[in-house]
Amino acid sequence: MTTDRPAALRTALFPGTFDPFTIGHESLIRRGLELFDEMIIAIGVNEAKKSYFPLDKRLDMIRDLYAAEPRVKVESYNSLTIDFAKKTGAGFILRGIRSVNDFEYEKTIADMNKTISGIETLVLFTEPQLTHVSSTLVRELLRYGHDVSKFIPEGMKL
Repeated sequence: MTTDRPAALRTALFPGTFDPFTIGHESLIRRGLELFDEMIIAIGVNEAKKSYFPLDKRLDMIRDLYAAEPRVKVESYNSLTIDFAKKTGAGFILRGIRSVNDFEYEKTIADMNKTISGIETLVLFTEPQLTHVSSTLVRELLRYGHDVSKFIPEGMKL
């Protein structure tokens, strides 16, 4: 049986604050693009959190990084992640895990999201050489004037 309709795109939402976007995030996007047709990097807005970089700057930095990759979109949202996933048509949520502590947290959120929305969370383990990289630590280095070029994607302008 043939159909004129194209197969549904497999779209994954990759949510986070990305303050800043690191080589760990970049690794997850690269690996996610091997599994999905489209990736949406979704910057969650949390008014209670004080960010280092303003939202517009984070959007611009990541959009510039992926300007040549049409399968990556970069957006922001101010709602539950599952509500934004539904709004964008994402059938999956992609998350990365560096440690056992990350696993406990992500498993709880994934179970809740699946129960509420039916949306599956796909978890990728961080590549071993990147387990020490986190936005929190990169922000700390930035605050004290250290070079962070080893921890952010090549060509990304802070």
